[in-house]
Amino acid sequence: MNTKLINRPLYEDVADRLREQIFSKLLAPGSWLDEQSLALQFGISRTPMREAIKALASEGLVTMKMRRGAYVTEVNRDDLEQIYTVLSLLESQAARESALKATEDELNLLDHLHHRLEKAAADRDMEQFFEINGKFHELIQEIAGNRWMNSVITDLRKVLKLHRKDSLTSTGRLQSSLLEHREILQAILSRDESAAEAAMQKHFARSLEAIR
Repeated sequence: MNTKLINRPLYEDVADRLREQIFSKLLAPGSWLDEQSLALQFGISRTPMREAIKALASEGLVTMKMRRGAYVTEVNRDDLEQIYTVLSLLESQAARESALKATEDELNLLDHLHHRLEKAAADRDMEQFFEINGKFHELIQEIAGNRWMNSVITDLRKVLKLHRKDSLTSTGRLQSSLLEHREILQAILSRDESAAEAAMQKHFARSLEAIR
């Protein structure tokens, strides 16, 4: 039996580095991605760079413009409203399914994540809050177990990272968000699928109101 490990394609590593630069705003929204210049900067040929850019375009982080090349995606208000609408539909369904499917261990882990979320909010540690918030939502998606739905959610959340004028900085929004997460958690812990779905829908509706 051949036990040789398969090396990860170079373009995936390049895509990871580009994605990090996009999220950190080193490559700002609207920036032109000069394929040749980036390839020289990374010390690679243009082929893996081209493939990496295509991969990011499939995630929505890069926009390909006819005869103009590739640009870091710019997210406007209409984009945000449309993304939040789709995420609300998908994640509310994930919450409903997780209330039905979660094991006791998964419920305990979700509860643990929420305790960490509470602490981050109390400490006003926004970066930690965002990180744990992401893990909380990811766990709900994982419990729901629909890989096709999760793939769409993951890509849409990547696009949302391009817009970090975070709604949580508005007056009272952090505590409201925390309360909304608590309602989602309690519904799932109670295995009340209708309440879990409604709580997630409410969370996205309030989040959308905050960015308007």
